[in-house]
Amino acid sequence: MKNKVLVVEDSRAFRNYLEQLLSQAGYEVLSAENIAQAKQILAHQPDLLCAVLDYCLPDGQDGEIIELVLKAQHKVIVLTAMFQDELRESMLAKGVVDYLLKNSMASVSYLLPLIKRLTNNHQHKCLVVDDSSTVRNHVVQLLEHQYIRTTQATNGAEALAILQQDPEITFVITDHDMPEKDGISMIQEIRQSWDKNSLAVLGVSGSDDHSLTAQFLKAGANDFLYKPFNQEEFYCRVHQVLDMKEANNELYRMANQDSLTGLWNRRFLFNQACGGCDKRNIAMLDIDHFKKVNDTYGHDGGDAALVTLANILKIYFPEDVVARFGGEEFCIQACGTFTDFSTRLEKMRQRVESTPIHYNDTQINITVSIGVASAQNTLDSQIKLADDRLYLAKEHGRNMLICR
Repeated sequence: MKNKVLVVEDSRAFRNYLEQLLSQAGYEVLSAENIAQAKQILAHQPDLLCAVLDYCLPDGQDGEIIELVLKAQHKVIVLTAMFQDELRESMLAKGVVDYLLKNSMASVSYLLPLIKRLTNNHQHKCLVVDDSSTVRNHVVQLLEHQYIRTTQATNGAEALAILQQDPEITFVITDHDMPEKDGISMIQEIRQSWDKNSLAVLGVSGSDDHSLTAQFLKAGANDFLYKPFNQEEFYCRVHQVLDMKEANNELYRMANQDSLTGLWNRRFLFNQACGGCDKRNIAMLDIDHFKKVNDTYGHDGGDAALVTLANILKIYFPEDVVARFGGEEFCIQACGTFTDFSTRLEKMRQRVESTPIHYNDTQINITVSIGVASAQNTLDSQIKLADDRLYLAKEHGRNMLICR
């Protein structure tokens, strides 16, 4: 991922402030105090996330640095003490990402979230839905200018078909008045399969009907914007929608993932649906003599063992639900043949047994016991049966798999 940011600022104090701000956020800062130094950096650093540029520099009083960096096809954020509507409009028309004032702490504090937004935009893909090719191309250009990948549809029916085929799409921007299926009807159908957190929707319309905002929001849109819109308002709306989506995703992750291993937790296991498979298989497993591991190597050593086991589980069950059930106990849910599931479990057990865990200056070796159950009436009853077989494996000497 590109994480280099060019800062060109002639004020040493302000340049140092920006360097510290961005460095602490994890960015590699390349700084210059004039155009001459910036040229040297650009000649050797073609891969930049963006450039933060002062409009007025000692060797370029009229924004020459902006033209230089834009010509090198980098994203530009202008940070200046001057505010002139005409100049601001001119800069935005040239294609700069944003134009911020550095005489206001509110504007300066907006800089870091803006750069983080550009970083996170690489993760997003937007479906642009509009029957006007001119509007679609304009919206696509704006989005791709901020690292957001795009795909297009000419109406709601086509958009729904694309959504079913492309799981990478994270949000939709849609017009209302379109042939075959309008925007509001499309959103209503979208919400039957995707909630607002899993797929964000921004509605747009050039209609004079001022009830459309409420209609779009009630249909399930995350936000709405009237056309024609200016670039700044469009970006603010998009950023807000994506910020909320990412914040909700993070809350969901925190509530449903185990913080140590990165696996799903017990809450997720009992709240998720099986996915409509013909046959659900469940395995319960835990680390043999785990208390002895903790007593011998300390809790950090125990954590190392848990993380190693989790990583091995991810290798053998990449498409299945793997959850840390509690302590040293794990649960795997897989849909498919019982034979295939049991075979993978046995290979995983052997891998765990033969994998040394390097911790400090010593080596930890662990084994696991596993109980397996094929589909029962309820998930609870299946987990109980698998758990009973897990304890049977322990009674018979541990480090084994029991399926019957």
